[in-house]
Amino acid sequence: MKGGGSSDEAMTDNGNSASMMNNNSSGSSNSNRGRLNNSSNHLNSSSSSNSTAMKASALHGHGHSTSAAAASHTASGDHEDEKDEYSMDDLLTAEPTLREVQNADERKTLFIKKLKLCCIIFDFIAGEPVEQNRQLAKEMKRTYLLELVEYISQSKHWFSEDCVPVILEMIGKNLFRSLPPPVYDDFDPEEDEPNFDPSWPHLQFVYEFFHRFVMTADVKVIRRYIDKRFLLNMIDLFNSEDPRERDYLKMILHRIYGRCMPFRSFIRKAMNNILYPVIYLNVRHNGISELLEILGSIINGFALPLKEEHILFLRNVLIPMHKVSFLSQFHAQLAYCVTQFIQKDPSLASSVLGGMLKFWPSVSCQKELLFLNELEEVLELTGTQQLERVIEPLFMRIAHSICSNHFQVAERALFLWNNDIIATFTSDHRKKILPIIYPALQKNYSKHWNSTVSSLTLNIIRIFKEMDKELYEEVARNYKNGKSSPTVKKQSRDLKWKKIQEMTQ
Repeated sequence: MKGGGSSDEAMTDNGNSASMMNNNSSGSSNSNRGRLNNSSNHLNSSSSSNSTAMKASALHGHGHSTSAAAASHTASGDHEDEKDEYSMDDLLTAEPTLREVQNADERKTLFIKKLKLCCIIFDFIAGEPVEQNRQLAKEMKRTYLLELVEYISQSKHWFSEDCVPVILEMIGKNLFRSLPPPVYDDFDPEEDEPNFDPSWPHLQFVYEFFHRFVMTADVKVIRRYIDKRFLLNMIDLFNSEDPRERDYLKMILHRIYGRCMPFRSFIRKAMNNILYPVIYLNVRHNGISELLEILGSIINGFALPLKEEHILFLRNVLIPMHKVSFLSQFHAQLAYCVTQFIQKDPSLASSVLGGMLKFWPSVSCQKELLFLNELEEVLELTGTQQLERVIEPLFMRIAHSICSNHFQVAERALFLWNNDIIATFTSDHRKKILPIIYPALQKNYSKHWNSTVSSLTLNIIRIFKEMDKELYEEVARNYKNGKSSPTVKKQSRDLKWKKIQEMTQ
């Protein structure tokens, strides 16, 4: 999409472009803010009473009070604050809080200094002994990060363009890192515990700072300083195994997409480049569900008529994603994206149905259940004209699912007739549909091992009898006449074996 006045998406800065995105984002955002508030209350209660004194006495033996530190900070000049890099020893030196500094220029200088102090990176390796000074420096960095978050949240005049390069440097140094190799080769969220990042005590506040920075900073300044490399590094982090980190990334990227129109096309292409290896190279990725949530919100804002680029995205990305082996981990988000496209342009329904039939699972029963659930959603949005194009392959597939040996698949396929739209369409096109599904219904009624499936099958048979008794009897007669007897089947098999033997001689 272009950054002009005629945008393709009706995206707004308040994040209300799609209900699904908002529900999921608000849930994760509330939980993250809950943890943040708990940490904030804990740190505020401890730091307000004895933090300053402890820093002054324990950290490098500086015996000054907070007010004395503020006075020395003002008197010593700006030469220390203008250093490009700081060390752990600088973290062990007590600094006044931003609230205590009254002068605006001095407060901005202190703000930049604390941002640079937060660029110092620490290891969080469990089990290794940590020396006291290093542990104190870790806690001091965490305190500074929390102070920075509160400062930009509560202060109305914190923003200055001079601070933006330092802010992005601090965010980049803390977040943009090489992710560890996966703990599980075939991670299943229903069975395996997620792998939480040990450095989350620092990362959480960096992400919260980043989120509030993107929400409150001037859009023009964000566009000027955030470049494509920064966005690519950010999108790469979606492969993190920590779900808390992916939730923050989802909120922040969605906010950047909504506020910065020139970045929209690039962000969509970058997300597509992550999805292509998942589809065509069977590469596992941890952030597919979060990326699809963002895409669902984006699709919801597409303007009509849809551009060719967006239709190709549906055909080349979303539909082929149904064949991915770990579909269950993101199927809800994928189905939402697909149905959004059909709501925008109902003529795409036949393409969606054709793609689903092409990639219909033949081995995994659990995956087939997901397909049947999505199929019902798609059929509800599909017009009669579109359904008529795929009526034969569609109901052949449904017939195959009806007589599945897996009772849940058979039940789910039979439950399709509880949907009024599907039942009405079946009634209107019964002359084409009944001959296709009658063999499956007859097989279920006479041979299926599950009693529930047999009773459901009998209910469908009764519906067709009440609908058109003459048609039902005619189809039953044709099926019985066309069905070969055991003797005829044996003769046919013998004839085929005889031909094979002649070919081998």
